[in-house]
Amino acid sequence: MSDDDNKKSNNTESKNDDDIVEEKVTKGLVGEFKEFAVRGNVVDMGVGVVIGIAFSAIINSVVGDIIMPIIGFFTDNYNFTDLEIKLNENNSLTYGNLIQAVINFALIALVLFIIIKIFNKLRKEKKEDKEEDPKPTELDVLTEIRDLIKDK
Repeated sequence: MSDDDNKKSNNTESKNDDDIVEEKVTKGLVGEFKEFAVRGNVVDMGVGVVIGIAFSAIINSVVGDIIMPIIGFFTDNYNFTDLEIKLNENNSLTYGNLIQAVINFALIALVLFIIIKIFNKLRKEKKEDKEEDPKPTELDVLTEIRDLIKDK
């Protein structure tokens, strides 16, 4: 075997060792990622994001189609976005957009709070229905057995 063949053989062996180490690292990373991806929390979070996106459409509809027309009725459909301070001919501070954004945020937060409060109340009522028949504790069972033995 020539020196060149020997060097090629050594390089192949070292590449194989490197490939094995890289393969273990890759399997480790892939394995860790698969474990992370299928963990319940990640799936729950993904479902939560999808539901949140759909829920935002409901909230926006409640605010835009129900609450804002009522507010518009009382404010004579006043548009806050038109409020501005002219600095010069070309520049102005449109602070009305900020006021409108704050009002929208407050209304969306209020509607969301009310809906979550109703949801939690319904969940609590359902939970209370399940808790009506509490299971006897070990002490209760032992006391009952003792009383039955005592009566005999």
